[in-house]
Amino acid sequence: MEPQNVSPAKQSNLSAPRKPRPISFPKAEDWLARRLAKAGVYLNSSNPWDPQIHNPQFYRRALWEGSLGVGESYIDGWWDCEQLDEMLARILRAQVDKHIINNWALLRLWLKTKLFNLQSVRRAYQVGKKHYDIGNDLFQAMLDPTMSYSCGYWHNTRDLYEAQLAKLDLVCRKLALKAGESVLDIGCGWGSFAEYAARHHGVRVTGITISREQKKLAEQRCAGLPVDIEMMDYRSLEGKFDKLVSIGMFEHVGPKNYDIYMRTAHRLMQDDGQFLLHTISNEVSQVGTDPWIQKYIFPNGNLPSLTQLSKACEPYFIIEDVQNLGLDYDRTLMAWYHNFDQAWPHLKPSYDHRFYRMWTYYLKTCAGAFRSRTLQVYQLVLRKRLATLQRYHAPR
Repeated sequence: MEPQNVSPAKQSNLSAPRKPRPISFPKAEDWLARRLAKAGVYLNSSNPWDPQIHNPQFYRRALWEGSLGVGESYIDGWWDCEQLDEMLARILRAQVDKHIINNWALLRLWLKTKLFNLQSVRRAYQVGKKHYDIGNDLFQAMLDPTMSYSCGYWHNTRDLYEAQLAKLDLVCRKLALKAGESVLDIGCGWGSFAEYAARHHGVRVTGITISREQKKLAEQRCAGLPVDIEMMDYRSLEGKFDKLVSIGMFEHVGPKNYDIYMRTAHRLMQDDGQFLLHTISNEVSQVGTDPWIQKYIFPNGNLPSLTQLSKACEPYFIIEDVQNLGLDYDRTLMAWYHNFDQAWPHLKPSYDHRFYRMWTYYLKTCAGAFRSRTLQVYQLVLRKRLATLQRYHAPR
C-alpha cells in the first residue's frame, strides 16, 4: 500500500523510515530465535503469532535498540505478525523481553526521569498536542458512542458500547452520586463520564483537560447539561467538590508529582467526599516507561505500581476499595483495533500508511501486555480520614 498524503501535524509522530541494507546477522538471528522459542514464538514460522521477517537487519536492530527498535522496524515494514497481540503476550508471559531489552535506552530514560520533572505544568500540555489532538475523526471512529478512551467493564455485556456504559455505571455507583452534588472530573477526555453522570444522576460536573480537541468535542457532547469543561492543568484548580473522579489520567502524572496530585485532590474534595481513581498500573515499581510508547504515543507518561499508588495515597486518603479490571482492557483494546481497522478506508486520506502501522502496533501490543498480566487496571475508592465512620460497601 502506498503512503497517502498527510498533513505535517499528523505525520509528526513518525520518524522517517530507515533504508534497508542487504546485510545478514546470523548470530543475532540465532540468539533471538532461541529466546523467542522459549515463549512458543518462532521466526518465519506458520503460527499466526510468529513474526515474519522481511529485512535481516531487524535482528541486530532488535538486540541493540530494544523495544524502540522493534517497534520502529515494524512501522518501517521490516516485519509483520498476524496476531501481534498474542505474540507479545507470549513473550511477556515467558519473560523473554527481559533478555532482549536494550539497557542503554532504559538507562537514558531512567536518568531523564530522575533528573527532570517530565510532567511539569509546561510539559503536561505536550501529551495533549501529540496524542489527544491527533484528530477527533480518528477517535470517533475507534471508540464507542460514549467516547470513552479507557478500559471498559465487560461484565454481562455483549459489545464495546455496553462495556463502556457498564464502566460508567460502575464508577457512578462506587461514588454514590446524588442529584445536585458537585463532581470534579480530572482528565475528562471527550466528556464521557461528565455527560453520563450529569444526564443519569443529576450532578454538576466540572471537567478539566489539557487537549483543545477534547475540550471542543466535550462541550458539544455536554451541551444543555450542568457540565463545565475547562482546559487547564489539575494543579491550577481552585474550589471544593463533593466527589472527585479521574479515569485514565494518572498515567500522565509522573512519580515526581504523585504527592502534589494527591495533595491537590485532598484540597479540592469536601471532608465527607469520595474520590474514584482509575489508572493503568505496572506490575513493578519503576520510573520511566517503554521507550517506544514514550516516543510515539504518550510522551512523558509513567505507569505506577500498586505499591506506588498506595504510598502516594497514604498521607492523604484511606483506600476503601480496590478492583482490578486488567483483563478487561485486553478486550477493550482489541475492540478499538477492530473499529480502527474497519474505519481505515475512510481515515487514510488524512493519515498515511506508516501511521496505520504505528497505531496497529500501539493497540495490539498494549492488548498483549494486559493479556500477559504485565499491566493491570485498578479502580481505587478513596476517602479522607475525617470522613464519616460509616462502612463503605463496594459495588461490583
